[in-house]
Order: sequence, then C-alpha cells, then structure tokens
Amino acid sequence: MTFDSEYEPWFQPPGFIIGPIWLILYTMLAMSLFITLSKRNEINNHSVAVTLFIFQLAINLMWPSVFNSAEYLISLLMIVMMVSMTVIYAYMLYDSAKSAALLVWPYIAWVSFAGLINLAYLLNAQ
Repeated sequence: MTFDSEYEPWFQPPGFIIGPIWLILYTMLAMSLFITLSKRNEINNHSVAVTLFIFQLAINLMWPSVFNSAEYLISLLMIVMMVSMTVIYAYMLYDSAKSAALLVWPYIAWVSFAGLINLAYLLNAQ
C-alpha cells in the first residue's frame, strides 16, 4: 500500500495540489535559510540552527521513498523528527531573525498534516 494505493484517507488532498504546495514550501524554506545565513552574526548558536535545518531537509528528501515503500511507522517517525527539528530551528531564530522563523511555520503545518495522512495509512495497514 502506497500513496498511490487503492486506500486513501478521506482527508488526503488530491495529487495535483501537492506539487504546487511543495514549490511554495521549498521556496519559503530557502528564504528562511537565506535570512538565517545572512544574519549569522546576530543569531545565537547559528551553526546549531543551520545544522538542524540541513538534517530536517535531508530527512524530508528521504521521506517519500520510505513512505512509498509502505514503511509507514518509519516514515511517521521521520515526520516527527522533521517537525521537531524545524520547531527548534524556528524557536532558535525567533528573537534575532523573526522572519526566518515565521517562514517555516507553513512547512511545519503541512508536514504535520502529512503525519496525519501517514498515520491513517499506518492504521489501515494493520
């Protein structure tokens, strides 16, 4: 069972909307990282924040292949990691680079929603 399987949760958005949403989200992530890098002297623990960003992005890029291989528990844990690291990243930036912190919140919301979809697939597979 994969994203293209016969099972779909009732709240799963149509496939044609996924690409444009990710285009917007990746653009916002890039803007956030650009702001973060440009304000590196003003941000406490700048290297930790950037490292969190890079790790969550790497997990994000690996996630579709894990989800599509029907490893729903692992993919759900990956989503928890992505959301957690991005929330910490946003928290670390909020005082010194507020716009960079705010730019990642739509991503956090979308990935959290993907977690609900992932959970529905996990529960259906059992």
